Amino acid sequence: MWYATPPMTEMAGEIPFLWRIGAESSDGYCSVAMVVPCPPEADVSDLTIETSVLSMSSDNGGDGEEILEWNQQDISLFLRLVAQHKRQGEHPPSDIVRVNLTDPAIIDIIQVVAAASFGMAFQPTEVLRSVSGCLPAQNCDIGSFASLSTIRGFKSCVVVGMDGEEAICVLLDEIPGESREELPDFNRLDLLLVNRADLLHPEFAENTTRPKTATLH
Repeated sequence: MWYATPPMTEMAGEIPFLWRIGAESSDGYCSVAMVVPCPPEADVSDLTIETSVLSMSSDNGGDGEEILEWNQQDISLFLRLVAQHKRQGEHPPSDIVRVNLTDPAIIDIIQVVAAASFGMAFQPTEVLRSVSGCLPAQNCDIGSFASLSTIRGFKSCVVVGMDGEEAICVLLDEIPGESREELPDFNRLDLLLVNRADLLHPEFAENTTRPKTATLH
């Protein structure tokens, strides 16, 4: 059962969220927006939240719009990230999830879910620094925050998928490349495929040096 009166939405069970995929450019990229439909009897328009994520997965031939329901992976990731956000705010647990869709933190979560659902995973091998035997790895699960050691220091990410020794994460910071060495740039919300051993404690990303409390192996 759910009740939606944007911008405040209460959810208990089914989540009434949709993705709207729209043609963005002639080269095949599509924009991604989240849509919260309101009941027909409600005197309120559907709420649309645009994201900065671009998709190549649309089957509409580059013309018009496509509406997709959130799948179970989208819902699970969203709820995990919202739960973490609420714990940080010391909200008491509840069977009903109440979210303010104008809250910048919730909008950031929606951006991460969109990136996880529609992004194309890159392997950032050229910009990652080896941490084997030097820094303690982070024991992550889907929805965990972590950091990556890169040529530009430690960068934040959130884990959105796990498969054996590999992890898929959404980058939360930019990683500028090196033009003279033709290294690629990676942007915020890019989807990255990394080894689990590359995932470090999220506090590493707060600065470009090793935290004083970190234990070296």
